[in-house]
Amino acid sequence: MAIVHARIDDRLIHGQVATMWTNNLGVTRIMVVDDAAAGDDVLKMSLKLACPNNVALSVLPVEKAAERINANAYEGQRVFLILKSPQTLVRLIQANVKIETVNVGNLTYTEGKIKIANTVAVTKEEIECFNELHKLGVKLTLQLIPSNPSEDLMDVLKKV
Repeated sequence: MAIVHARIDDRLIHGQVATMWTNNLGVTRIMVVDDAAAGDDVLKMSLKLACPNNVALSVLPVEKAAERINANAYEGQRVFLILKSPQTLVRLIQANVKIETVNVGNLTYTEGKIKIANTVAVTKEEIECFNELHKLGVKLTLQLIPSNPSEDLMDVLKKV
C-alpha cells in the first residue's frame, strides 16, 4: 500500500510534520483528509505553503480520499496520511480503507477535554472513536516526533 504512515494531528501540516516526519519517513506525498479543509481554498493554500517543495500535496474530503486510496491512485508513492480527528479515521475505515497503525500526535486542549498526554487532549466522543478503532484492529500510538518513544494509546486511555 502507498500509505507509509497515518497521523491524527489537529494542526494538520506544521513544522514537525513538514520537516521531521516527512524526512524521517521519506514521503513523496502528504495527503490531508478532512472535509472542512478540502472545502476551504484559503486553508488549502496555507497547507500548500507549509508542505515541503519536494513533496506533493492532496487535500481531500473523506469520500474522495477513500475512493482514490482504494483505487490505488498513489501506487509507487510514499504517502503520509494526516487526519484532523479520530472521527475522520473511523469514516475512512468504514469506506474500506485499510490502515493498520495510526500515530496520534496532537489534539489541542480546549475546555471540556481530558488531557491524556502533553500534546493530546480528548473528548468522550474521541475516546469512543479510539475504542472503536481499537476493536477494528487499528494499533493506536502516541508519538509527537519520530525521535520520541512511541506509547500505546490504549494503555494511556486505560489510566484516564
